[in-house]
Amino acid sequence: MNINEIFGANVRKLRLEKGLSQEKLANLANIDRTYLPDIESGRRNLSLVVAEKIALALGVELKNLL
Repeated sequence: MNINEIFGANVRKLRLEKGLSQEKLANLANIDRTYLPDIESGRRNLSLVVAEKIALALGVELKNLL
């Protein structure tokens, strides 16, 4: 697995544990809802800014997603 796939898998796992839809998480993170599926699948290279937004929306530290 590459870093994008690891990050995406961790986002998906935590999102599901918290009972959030992709759309709800995207809204909480203030990112486009069509962006999140590509992140979770590891198909996107995302910026640290977006990664931090997702971590904050999930209520975890960024390092927990890596």
